[in-house]
Amino acid sequence: QVQLVESGGGLVQAGDSLTLSCAVSGRTFNSYFMGWFRQAPGKEREFVAAIRWSAGRSEYADSVKGRFTISRDNAKNMMYLQMNSLNSEDTGVYYCAADRGVSTSYYYQERRYIDWGQGTQVTVSS
Repeated sequence: QVQLVESGGGLVQAGDSLTLSCAVSGRTFNSYFMGWFRQAPGKEREFVAAIRWSAGRSEYADSVKGRFTISRDNAKNMMYLQMNSLNSEDTGVYYCAADRGVSTSYYYQERRYIDWGQGTQVTVSS
């Protein structure tokens, strides 16, 4: 199985940038997509970005496209989410997640992912 640990969250001002990290360990060879999700207070968890672990191909939610960048460093077993031009709607707990290859779900669907981190809080003041 895969173990995931997020870090890098904090309190920032609107317009600021922040980079989240996800340390990955375990059977990463069995993963296809890895992704970032977030959950704001009173809302359901939503898709943010995803990346094919081996190829580096990335996908984004419309709400963050052009502002966020997902990346990974295979040699270091790390995944990152660089967030620019943050606003109050970006506030929430951010989770990294990993699938296990074969799935009938799409990369943007929460049910595709099997392994999840504990989450890291991002708060953007406006």
